[in-house]
Amino acid sequence: MKKLAIFDLDGTLLNTIADLAAATNQALSHFGYPTHDTEAYRFFVGNGIDKLFERALPENARTRENILKIRSQFIPYYNEHNADLSKPYPGTVEMLRFLQSHRILTAVASNKYQAATQKLIGHFFPDIAFAAVFGQREGVPTKPDPQIIFEIIEKSGVGKKDTVYIGDSGVDMETGKNAGVDTVGVTWGFRPREELEAFHPQLIACQWEEILRFLSSS
Repeated sequence: MKKLAIFDLDGTLLNTIADLAAATNQALSHFGYPTHDTEAYRFFVGNGIDKLFERALPENARTRENILKIRSQFIPYYNEHNADLSKPYPGTVEMLRFLQSHRILTAVASNKYQAATQKLIGHFFPDIAFAAVFGQREGVPTKPDPQIIFEIIEKSGVGKKDTVYIGDSGVDMETGKNAGVDTVGVTWGFRPREELEAFHPQLIACQWEEILRFLSSS
């Protein structure tokens, strides 16, 4: 019986916070807005880049027009610099290779825009044959809407009961619940453990080995 492990990207497979912070700060500075410490971005990200920009802008400047201005400056810069400081979390590559060798399908479901999602996956995991790599795309609602999970399930041919969604935030846990699949929270990402616990996932993992055991037993 086939199994499917769907992973969030930022804060789960890759530590991308420094590059996201640098690109957003560059765009904010370009338009004369105050910038933020990298640590603050841990709570800005998770709902797509437009929401990131909204949270990063001063409260009195959070208009759609300003969000689009920041976006216009952010995307070309981030496209060039999204792998400068980003890196896989320890053990990530080995874990994905283990799943692949044991015929457990893997996929990515991210709120990062599609072009950057594909680029980062291709750059850091070139030898992993993901069943699907989906980021934020035109006409597809962002997580926690479950549509992205349903698309991956349909593409992979694996049923809900054999699917697990793995992420580092409450948005991810809510996405898995909304999709009706098992969820696993990871503690090494951007959000505190308490945020994961609030959604009662099937597992909260502190290391990849716990996820491998969960996938083997489920």
